[in-house]
Amino acid sequence: MELSSALSIHRPLLGILTMDDSEELFRGNRSNFIDIIKTGTEMGVSVCVVTVKDLKPGHKKIIGYMYNPSSKSWSQQIIGIPRVLYNRIPQREDESDPEVQRTLQAVLKMPQVRIFNPTFFNKWSLFEWLGKAKTTAKYIPATRRLSASHELEGLLKLHGSAYLKPISGKAGKGIMKVDRCVGKVDRKLEYALSIQETKGSAVIRYPKISQLWSRVKDEIGHEEYIAQQSISIVRYKKRPFDLRLLVQKNYKGEWDVTGIGARLAGKMSITTHVPRGGSIDDPEKLLAAAFGLEGTKRILLRARKAALAIARQVEKKSGHMLGEMSMDMGVDIHGGIWFFEANSKPMKFDEPQIRKKSLERIVQYSLYLIRTSQAKTGGHSVNHPSS
Repeated sequence: MELSSALSIHRPLLGILTMDDSEELFRGNRSNFIDIIKTGTEMGVSVCVVTVKDLKPGHKKIIGYMYNPSSKSWSQQIIGIPRVLYNRIPQREDESDPEVQRTLQAVLKMPQVRIFNPTFFNKWSLFEWLGKAKTTAKYIPATRRLSASHELEGLLKLHGSAYLKPISGKAGKGIMKVDRCVGKVDRKLEYALSIQETKGSAVIRYPKISQLWSRVKDEIGHEEYIAQQSISIVRYKKRPFDLRLLVQKNYKGEWDVTGIGARLAGKMSITTHVPRGGSIDDPEKLLAAAFGLEGTKRILLRARKAALAIARQVEKKSGHMLGEMSMDMGVDIHGGIWFFEANSKPMKFDEPQIRKKSLERIVQYSLYLIRTSQAKTGGHSVNHPSS
């Protein structure tokens, strides 16, 4: 492939970090990358895609991939290492690869490069960090590591039902629910296990905790799981829903809520994830049906406050510089706010106003990082392409 020279020498450079691909140059969500590139162009920032393989911390020049909107094609260019790297490595398996980790650690030590969101989140770590902090503990359901039947049994005795979630899960995959209930036939205590399938869930009943645990072990295999208190979240037309919040840093480098969406569970589904049958909806409409307009305003304000407290605590405990995260939050029947999940590599929000603002915030925060690192080093932010 020929090297192009389309990069403006007058613009700061943001690099989207991903993995290489032998057939398609690089991996990741191309349409998302193109949207970031277009937004950067509108805001005076050059944006390119950089792969971990091409990112050589000891070199002054590396290969980057530029997008040409007129020909709708990608081309290679020799560039300086971008001042800011936005980590979009698509899979946990890639990110945990020893070679990838060595490169990331080397980049994190480079004073002239700022990288944000350098790792995926671990669910257990998140709940440990948040459950022990005064500012966030009130939003956290009872959560335990799932390694023995007595842990699950103890949680069920206290709360009646629990969700089982893979520590490294994504988009609702692998989630199960257990209910401690009275049998329909003999009225004896039994356990109902709901296993999430593509668009619904299968329910299997067990008379003993030992039988339930045997099936759970078969389902989880060698994966690490957490067990979490099930919250009675509010419903709309008998279907549970939760809030999806996008929290990002702005042009001042401060956390702010970019937008709030809602996800309504599919029929017979135990989660609200869209790939599992959930659907996108308007949070104000769904909440107003249960709490009225004034109640809805108060709940959304509380959700925003909770999201900002959670983002600050996660960043503090992670030890890394973060620029964005999405969160799943539930609202219980009394209007209480509960935190369920955070993702350091948010999927695209389909709500147009949230999507537009989210792209602008990525560029704004990158400009903030360039500006502040420039002030500290007294250097220049321009990345010159090779002639």
